[in-house]
Amino acid sequence: MKPIYHRIILKLSGEALADSSDSTILDHGKLQMIGSTVEMIRNLGVDVGIVVGAGNIWRGRLADKIRIEPSTADYMGMLGTVINALAIQSAIEERGLPCRVMSAINVPQVCEPYYRRRAIHHLEKGRVVIFAGGTGNPYCTTDSCAALRALEVGADAILMAKNGVDGVYDSDPRKNPDAKKIDRITLQEMIAKNLAVMDLGAAAMLGGKKKVIRVFSMDDPSSFEKVLTGIDVGTTVIDE
Repeated sequence: MKPIYHRIILKLSGEALADSSDSTILDHGKLQMIGSTVEMIRNLGVDVGIVVGAGNIWRGRLADKIRIEPSTADYMGMLGTVINALAIQSAIEERGLPCRVMSAINVPQVCEPYYRRRAIHHLEKGRVVIFAGGTGNPYCTTDSCAALRALEVGADAILMAKNGVDGVYDSDPRKNPDAKKIDRITLQEMIAKNLAVMDLGAAAMLGGKKKVIRVFSMDDPSSFEKVLTGIDVGTTVIDE
């Protein structure tokens, strides 16, 4: 089957990279799964940009506990995304795929600075681009980075691969056993109901831009191909 998207942003949480068995921040098997998934996406002819969080390394609640000023704490989180991006880059390059890490904060010894035109050039050349460093600004989440980069590079959709959750629910399924999964919802309904898909700032940024958000579980690698070829998996968020 042919893909329904030409260019996507894949949003990964930092927690999804961790080894849950021993609390190691990075798990080899999960990185290999991401590498093979990206290879499959590229084999379909789809351009791939990746935004990754840093929850496996640094969390805001830890900053509160040890009393670190919020802006400084956010910059520490940005550095955590660089670590994760380099790990993912290594897993992708093991598959023989060209991959670039571009950071919104300057760390020139380890990755390129982010420039929109340069990022588009990499994507057009078939390179995977990992966007690290968030937006480069404190008080902005990696959800906001995913929304911003999707708009900047002309991605058709944002794929939000969740760890342990297979879509959007009307309440937290981990707390409410009667929570109902939502197969399809508009961006405007998602914002009005304050559903936990992405933070409201990121969602508001996408309003009126006609981008699609697909939310699904990354626990089943086959979900990625299903999403890309138009099969209903997880939850689809559309902008009306």
